[in-house]
Amino acid sequence: MEKKLRIGIIGCGGIARGKHMPALKKIKEVEMVAFCDIIRERAEKAAKEYGIPDANVYEDYKELLADKTIDVVHVLTPNREHSFITVDALESGKHVMCEKPMAINTEEAQKMLDAAKRTGKKLTIGYQNRFRPDSQFLKRACEKGELGDIYFAKAIALRRRGVPTWGVFLNEYEQGGGPLIDIGTHSLDLTLWMMDNYKPKMVVGSVYKKLGNQSEPANSFGDWDPEKFKVEDSAFGYIVMENGATIMLESSWALNILDYGEAQTVLCGTEAGADMKDGLRLNSVRYNRQCEEKVNLKAGGVAYFDGEKVEPADVEARQWIKAVLEDKEPVVKPEQAIVVTKILEAIYKSAAEGKPVIF
Repeated sequence: MEKKLRIGIIGCGGIARGKHMPALKKIKEVEMVAFCDIIRERAEKAAKEYGIPDANVYEDYKELLADKTIDVVHVLTPNREHSFITVDALESGKHVMCEKPMAINTEEAQKMLDAAKRTGKKLTIGYQNRFRPDSQFLKRACEKGELGDIYFAKAIALRRRGVPTWGVFLNEYEQGGGPLIDIGTHSLDLTLWMMDNYKPKMVVGSVYKKLGNQSEPANSFGDWDPEKFKVEDSAFGYIVMENGATIMLESSWALNILDYGEAQTVLCGTEAGADMKDGLRLNSVRYNRQCEEKVNLKAGGVAYFDGEKVEPADVEARQWIKAVLEDKEPVVKPEQAIVVTKILEAIYKSAAEGKPVIF
């Protein structure tokens, strides 16, 4: 029998149950052998649903890391814990998949990157939106130069009323911020990746908490407690790159806006443009006419069958496991993810100080 990759899960909350563990369960080359959570019952439930019959359960992550038979660890905790758990996991000889964002600030993210280089172990960050069909199509178009020089972009992460009211999302200490670090991080990662531009020069940021004090918010996830709402409800950044390109980042959990959407990018290049609103649309000029192309991302062509639907979380998990098994680089590199964290931190800093942040 072929030896399977042994995986330990640290943090058995919502993102573990909703994304990582279901995706890993579908991969025949792996087995989940250990589960850790500060709430033991959560770890026990996860072990029962997703683990091997004799999976171990822990409350202290260091006990899990002491198991030398574990090959890979998924760090799925609140943001504040990402850095030190990841560093400890790398130092213990494990490859690490850490959920986004990489860390709550650049200093903590740098410790993770340094540990990965020092140990030679693989490190990736959970930016699963890269693996959507529209993202994959647009990335190939960008790589082939079909958009030309991309000099203006928008990173969109806007919810009208979608404040997560569970867990520690509203806790600034644990999370490091609100929608900017939660969903803004996805749209910024997508945008930088499409542009293949990771050299920011200057950032100006605005951060607001205008709606978080309302007691009847009509929120999709139920009313929040204004006393516990310690983070921003919207944040915006104006980012200038070293080559002169500009990115506008828009993020919100609660904003009086009708045209909302998240994990989207708008790209404007010298040869063509693209956006992800209502599917993937490419725009260009052909034969002296303005043209718009809406990309068909389904298989189609067969009655009653649109092709197998592939979830981005499943693709993310498969490519990560393949990178470990075949000793290849993962798609999401820590050197890229740290730039996302650097820009997000600069937006918060610029807003707090009322002046631009120059890198």
